[in-house]
Amino acid sequence: MIPTLDAYAPVIGNSVIDQLHRLGDRLTGVRVVHVNSTREGGGVAEILNWMVPLMNELGLDASWEVIEGTNSFFGITKGIHNGLQGFPVILKKEDWEAYEEVNRRNLERLRPLLEEADIVVIHDPQPAALLGMMPNRRGKWIWRAHIDVSRPFRPVWQALRDYLPGYDASIFSLAQFAQLLPHPQFIIPPSIDPLSEKNRDLMDLDLDAVAREYRIDRSRPVIVQVSRFDRFKDPLGVIQAYRLVRQVLPIQLVLAGGTATDDPEGKEILQEVLAAAEGDRDIHVLLLPPDAHHTVNALQRLADIILQKSTREGFGLTVTEGLWKGKPVIGGDVGGIRLQVISHYTGYLVNSPEGAAHRIRFLLHHRDKYEEMGRTAREFVRENFLLNRHLREYLTLFLYLQRGGGNRLVC
Repeated sequence: MIPTLDAYAPVIGNSVIDQLHRLGDRLTGVRVVHVNSTREGGGVAEILNWMVPLMNELGLDASWEVIEGTNSFFGITKGIHNGLQGFPVILKKEDWEAYEEVNRRNLERLRPLLEEADIVVIHDPQPAALLGMMPNRRGKWIWRAHIDVSRPFRPVWQALRDYLPGYDASIFSLAQFAQLLPHPQFIIPPSIDPLSEKNRDLMDLDLDAVAREYRIDRSRPVIVQVSRFDRFKDPLGVIQAYRLVRQVLPIQLVLAGGTATDDPEGKEILQEVLAAAEGDRDIHVLLLPPDAHHTVNALQRLADIILQKSTREGFGLTVTEGLWKGKPVIGGDVGGIRLQVISHYTGYLVNSPEGAAHRIRFLLHHRDKYEEMGRTAREFVRENFLLNRHLREYLTLFLYLQRGGGNRLVC
């Protein structure tokens, strides 16, 4: 169950909640449909899990739909995803035709809902083709890109871009990600739910139980990275950094993650990680189910330092989660991690395993600095990356579009 807005008052304050209700009053009855490609696994599903109920509490008529596809379709869309993040991929004409066909089949089921909606939010590339098949749509349509498309592989971007001109607006997580499109673009960073199972406070007994279950020694430093097993999360680079630190400090490494129904590449990456970790009892590779939120929460709280050594990152909600738990985060100097990890204040940005190892050693040897950074990190998230700010910016955008919107770039 998602808490009501009043439950967040101790965290965000009553005045913030009152402001959200005032915005909601101006959007009462507006029908909003979110469409993405998976109900569980990944940050988009986590966001929609709280966003849709809270929009309904504020008086909107919001719903969340998930497109269905074959393994072949999700293999193609994973290629699109990788290409948008700059990885050279080859997608043939028949791949794009198959991509359109799956969107067309989903539209047969979704058409009545989408035609009557006042606002439709299409999340990421997988359902982006739906709009072009909706000549009788009534409402405003938004394309929400959650990934880093700042330097895409051009053939993939040019092909996907053909599906986007008809949208009324686009949302990106950072201004650097925005691409030239013939409609207004908005910058809305993601956020976390501080009262969710993944982020609520835990008792030390909870941490002990998870440490015992996964044979983590609480007397020695623990380094944790939580993320899907994806090449852009650089889990092999994390293992390399761990081994550099292990030469001088008796640390442990936890690589915890899972797979999502729209990411068929995850199993391949997991096998590479298991092979790299083989024989080292202090590397804990944990394949967790999508609903293992309590376990993820405990692992992040058990961590001395949290890593997110991505080489591409749309935002990085695991970074936000770690900062909220008062942990310095060492993250790749890319994408949305740069918005969150402020070097020397909330953590450190790095570009190599060697750089990550150096910062891990520094923080483990300077506990006063470590504690100060942890306190700063939590307050930084409270001020910038909790769900109230995220929800307010979505409602403001809906109000803008409902009143006609403009044809200018908004950043």
